[in-house]
Amino acid sequence: MSFQKEMTILTEVSLITCMVPRGQGNVVVEAARGAGAQGASIHYGRGAGVRERLGLLSITVDAEKEVVQIMVSKQQEEEVFTEMFIAGKLDTPGMGIIYVTPLEKAATYIPPHVLEKIEQRRAKSHQKLNVAEVLSE
Repeated sequence: MSFQKEMTILTEVSLITCMVPRGQGNVVVEAARGAGAQGASIHYGRGAGVRERLGLLSITVDAEKEVVQIMVSKQQEEEVFTEMFIAGKLDTPGMGIIYVTPLEKAATYIPPHVLEKIEQRRAKSHQKLNVAEVLSE
């Protein structure tokens, strides 16, 4: 007995990754949401690059970081990227880095009502619609 699952593939999407000091991740996520992004993943890391030396004992302090990752449509990429950069104050030394990774394809659960909306738009416009674009609304 085999069970076949249907998979909806998302194309024309990018993954924006932003590394900021611990405690700044939510600020960056809120800016991304304000620019139209739907959700984010935040996880923690520790920088292994430049470390700050403190006091006479020259004690090193690990640079705790929050890593924010957000998948967006190509249409949203520039605006979300810019808003995250501004919110994270990434034009300030030591505040972090942001970069975009183009994704060839991605897949996740998409609610039936969203899939119906996509099919309705395809029927009306007679052209290929981007699933990620519909999800971003």
